Amino acid sequence: MINIQELCKSFQRPGEKELHVLRELDFRVEPGEFVAIVGASGSGKTTLMNIIGLLDRADTGRYELQGQSVDDLSPEARASVRNKTIGFVFQQFHLLPRTTAAENVELPMLYSSRDDADISKRAREALCRVGLEERLTHYPNELSGGQQQRVAIARALVNDPGIILADEPTGNLDQESGAQIMGLFSELNKNGSTILLITHDEAVASAASRVVRIADGQLQDTPRSRLTGSRSRLTGLTRVAS
Repeated sequence: MINIQELCKSFQRPGEKELHVLRELDFRVEPGEFVAIVGASGSGKTTLMNIIGLLDRADTGRYELQGQSVDDLSPEARASVRNKTIGFVFQQFHLLPRTTAAENVELPMLYSSRDDADISKRAREALCRVGLEERLTHYPNELSGGQQQRVAIARALVNDPGIILADEPTGNLDQESGAQIMGLFSELNKNGSTILLITHDEAVASAASRVVRIADGQLQDTPRSRLTGSRSRLTGLTRVAS
């Protein structure tokens, strides 16, 4: 699904020393995996997410998405691949306040060749998948934080993307709502979705089937034995989600 080789990314502000964020980083994600990337603030995890999501470009290295090199694609081609292949879920829900839940989910399909009836049908089906079949006509301010994040997840799913990228998806939620969202991600993964999760929270990361840490611009797999404590803290909460 994702194959990254020797990826480097640096930033430099005028008058400041060049900051090397990613250093010859290698990373692979197989279809159907649920992978969490854990790192402290400033570790480069969001920079890596932006590159994987085609929102930014690496300085050097090679990146293949679903077997296709995306390094030299034009901005228009990158936007097309991003729309069809990747579903995004962010810490901020990014819902339009004056549109209903269904209308927010329809947004990624507005530039497709689908007719209006098909767009409405797919939006309804996506909201049903996340348990919001009774909230189709509700506006964001009429929904809880957890429900708003479910709308964002439905929006990410509506184009049947190859991969879901979630950047701190529980960061603005209370503990119970966060556990419910992680339970939803686990269920989506069981049904075949490939999920890449960015988080600083050990308990949230323990819901993934594979955890890697980012430090000094490199990724390192974390032995499952070191996640036992975090997973146990999440166990009681995931029962709420189920």
